[in-house]
Amino acid sequence: MLQALRNALVLPDLRNRILFTIFILAIFRLVSHIPVPGVNVEVLRAIQQSVQNGSAGGLGNLVGLLSLLSGGAVANFSVLSMGVYPYVTAQLILQLLIPIIPRLEEMSKEGDQGRRKINRLTYAVTVPMAMLNSVGQVSIFEQIGARATTNLGHVLPNWGFVPASNILPTLVTILTMTAGTMFAIWLGELITEQGVGQGLSIIIFGGIVARMPFNVAAISQTGTDVLTNLLTMVAFFVILIGMVVSIVIIQEGERRIPVQYGRRVRGRRILGGAGTHIPLKVNSTGMIPIIFAQALLVFPAVIAGFFVNSTDAGLQNFANEVVQLFTGSRAGGTVSIQEVVYATLYFLMVVGFTYFYTDVVMQQQNLPENLQKQGGFIMGIRPGKPTEHYIVSIMRRLTLVGALFLGLLAIVPYLVDIISTINGLQFLAPLGGNSQLISGAGLLIVVGVVLDTMRQLEAQLMMRRYEGFIR
Repeated sequence: MLQALRNALVLPDLRNRILFTIFILAIFRLVSHIPVPGVNVEVLRAIQQSVQNGSAGGLGNLVGLLSLLSGGAVANFSVLSMGVYPYVTAQLILQLLIPIIPRLEEMSKEGDQGRRKINRLTYAVTVPMAMLNSVGQVSIFEQIGARATTNLGHVLPNWGFVPASNILPTLVTILTMTAGTMFAIWLGELITEQGVGQGLSIIIFGGIVARMPFNVAAISQTGTDVLTNLLTMVAFFVILIGMVVSIVIIQEGERRIPVQYGRRVRGRRILGGAGTHIPLKVNSTGMIPIIFAQALLVFPAVIAGFFVNSTDAGLQNFANEVVQLFTGSRAGGTVSIQEVVYATLYFLMVVGFTYFYTDVVMQQQNLPENLQKQGGFIMGIRPGKPTEHYIVSIMRRLTLVGALFLGLLAIVPYLVDIISTINGLQFLAPLGGNSQLISGAGLLIVVGVVLDTMRQLEAQLMMRRYEGFIR
């Protein structure tokens, strides 16, 4: 692997792509430390401390969830604090609408031109989603700031549409945060086109990896004595290694369906007659179902954040309950009903989205029709509908394994939280709940991005007859 990396750095075009990717990541990390205009720095520091020590409650957990899709920019209340979350939500909305709206379904079947049209629609939907999300995030930070400073200050002193003098600063904040989201998406597109790997995943990957040393240092000091801290760190690395190994096995697992091509005579040449296979992956969706499930679960909490400070006591209590439910909050160090309900919803939504997204991908690929056009067939299966039913039946069984794995991977922190309530296992508590250290989505993104990037570099090296990364 090191030799292959050296070969990649020797080649000018690959070296330029790798350096360009690192350069874009450096820009993203730099901009992620630029706060929104008008932020009260002292209140922001109080909010950061409140989120870290857990006194922010469900709202603090919500900040942790949003932090995953923003590359860690949420804690700094940066202009990039929304990250690519609005774009992911917009993608989710369009993916759900494609089978429902005939015009969108026609676009999805128009090849590259149709995908470009859907991408433009996604960008158009992203803008209002980003504006709505910016209002929600400011509201969340205002609530945490009010708790952390006992109503002594606001994170944005000029936020709100009353009085009239606050309207312009409020609009500037909304437009700045929306522009930050579009800037993050643009950086991701630049990496996809001119760098190495899938841009948006690389952006999220960079944020997760950048925060990991600080998070590990934080959990190493959560215990009351040295032995407890040591046990926590050992448990962390054991769980981490186990999750990484299982992710690699499932991600690389595939079912190969043998395919035979008929012989065709063209002029003096005989074409076809060779045998090959269709690789059907156990997890063909990657981390998309987990991200979609998180995005959809976070959305009600963001909306409820608007009403947490309502003057109506009943509405305020209801909003607090919604925030607690859709962030999986703990109650007094014990496993709460909200956390159990949240973990169950999370698991079911990940399983459901895995099946849904697999069906969408299978429809877009249209394997049976393409196979028939190329003169290929599966031994013992008639072309056309029988081939489609055969491939779909196999894919459904594979998807069951992949969906259950993704669902369990997503709720590992909550399972750890339940186990930590057993006497003698309290040292696992810092790893449970909404801990981003062993987040299934985070690890899946990290491992998936590394494998995908290695695979792309391998393809470039194999074109030049170098030995690749993956043997």
